[in-house]
Amino acid sequence: MSTAESQNAARHLKSWAPTLFVAVLLFGFAFIALEVTEGEPIAFDRWLMLAFRHASDLSRPIGPPWFLDVVRDITALGSTAVLALLVMVVTTFLFAIGKRHAGLFVLTTVLSGAILNTLLKLAFARARPDLVAQLTQVSTLSFPSGHAAISAVCYLTLGLMLAQTQASRSVRIHLITTAAILTLLVGVSRIYLGVHYPSDVLAGWCFGTSWALICQMLMSYFQRTGMIEQPSD
Repeated sequence: MSTAESQNAARHLKSWAPTLFVAVLLFGFAFIALEVTEGEPIAFDRWLMLAFRHASDLSRPIGPPWFLDVVRDITALGSTAVLALLVMVVTTFLFAIGKRHAGLFVLTTVLSGAILNTLLKLAFARARPDLVAQLTQVSTLSFPSGHAAISAVCYLTLGLMLAQTQASRSVRIHLITTAAILTLLVGVSRIYLGVHYPSDVLAGWCFGTSWALICQMLMSYFQRTGMIEQPSD
């Protein structure tokens, strides 16, 4: 194979990589959902939830007493109020700099993701875990985790958008990595607090990440066709 052919093959693979990744994520969601429909907690769920608690007292999480407050602060980063405020700030900023279509797209991405996640919760109707004591108050259904899913939608969408504006590869990696770490921490905090099975969180990550990537691919297409403003340099 010539150098030119190798470069064309690499470019072709790169262009299909996001689509393939989305397919893998959706397959992962479907696999977890199939296990959840069987009704019993997955063995992995039980093992990990108990690993976060003292064996002698399942109401006590591992770690020093102050760490619980830290985890509650982290989990708040995926709350409806915090994410709604974040999206409002970003949307109004995009409107203020003349990128109305981009702002509307971001708002639509998050709202549609949140609505779809709620519909999934209603469809599966999985009760919250009762393996350990819950360390924060919850009232909604469990699968998939809304905190994990919508934080993925919000943080990854915004991280990918910001990365598009940067010429430096290291800066782009930093932005996307930061968004991924925030999403990861929010999801793990839900397991630590005992309000979600690990499978809820994994499914939330699969759904939220795939939704963010799908919307990002759509946004890139709309930018190329002129329907959404190009990112600023």
